[in-house]
Amino acid sequence: MDPITEPHDFPGCRDNSYLDAANICLMYEGAQEATTDWFRELALKGAQTFDGDAEESVFDSLHVAAARLFNAQAGDIAVGSSATELLASLAWAIAPGPESNIVGVDVTFPSTIYPWGRVARSTGSEVRFARATDGYVRLDDLTALIDRNTAVVCISEVEYSTGQRYDVAALTEAAHKHGALLIVDASQSAGAVPIDVAASGVDALVTASYKWLCGPFGVGVMYLAPHLQEKLDPGLVGFRSHRNIWDLQADRLVLSDTASRFEFSTMAYGCAVGLAASIDYLSRIGIDRIFDHNLQLADQLIDGLRRRNAEILPPRDRSERTSIVAARIPGADAGAIAEHLRSQQIVVSARRDAVRFSPHLYNGPDDITAALEEIDGFLRR
Repeated sequence: MDPITEPHDFPGCRDNSYLDAANICLMYEGAQEATTDWFRELALKGAQTFDGDAEESVFDSLHVAAARLFNAQAGDIAVGSSATELLASLAWAIAPGPESNIVGVDVTFPSTIYPWGRVARSTGSEVRFARATDGYVRLDDLTALIDRNTAVVCISEVEYSTGQRYDVAALTEAAHKHGALLIVDASQSAGAVPIDVAASGVDALVTASYKWLCGPFGVGVMYLAPHLQEKLDPGLVGFRSHRNIWDLQADRLVLSDTASRFEFSTMAYGCAVGLAASIDYLSRIGIDRIFDHNLQLADQLIDGLRRRNAEILPPRDRSERTSIVAARIPGADAGAIAEHLRSQQIVVSARRDAVRFSPHLYNGPDDITAALEEIDGFLRR
């Protein structure tokens, strides 16, 4: 395999084999520089350079970058401090009523479904869960829960614990057939898996920045389909919610007619600048190319683990897989293996009772070989 990054792009790779992008990704050096430069400039000059015009346009570059990443338009993108913040505001905006239900998955990352549970406790709607078997969810079990009373189906495109990837287009079709919205958490897919919201027809998509997008903490983005942009009243509002953010009249609020109506207040703006730089970098490499690179590393890893009699958690079909690989290794505790590997500068995570590996674009075959050989050394002990 030929490298698809330059060594200076990810200095964190110099001293370790970092196989933990599903937890926290190594940050692209250009994103780190853009973020720190913004904060340094603010610290030294304050409003001398960050004036009203600068604050009004501070998200512009991220709107454009995220729109390109998702095959959307800049006006379809909203920026917030986190994916959870944006998802919570969206959940309150939709607020399914007492006769409605919300469909999710029992093994999804909690932040994907917690906002809907909070809204359901207030409105009296029902939250339904598709149940996983050994961490794997059958698509038929998920779609079987959708009926004429379903208001929202909310899933993580890629499950954090196993790497299972759902057929988003099929779920969109199933949801829309019953008049429901499909909401996607792309925190474990954006930057690693090609996303085309126009082709899949999703109604909304949120993502964190600090995983596969190789960006900083403190920023998230949301895609909101055009048909919802003038319809929804955000659950969180502030001065930025107004169509003209400097029309500071407390007795009226005129919402923007784009997704930016979900941008409500000040935040660590430099993080948005850094994320825009990171997304631009990933887009230049190409998400399709990154996806293929990562799957080759996952194939190498799975083959090596199987030769060591490890149990690879589903999915087993390559069409449902990503570079998140979860494995149970006979005779060894997952937490102990992860701790040992970290002590040898090989960074992985333990999730549930499995070791979770998640290589990304900055990794190469040598990183996989190092992890497998160190597992051999641990088992020989």
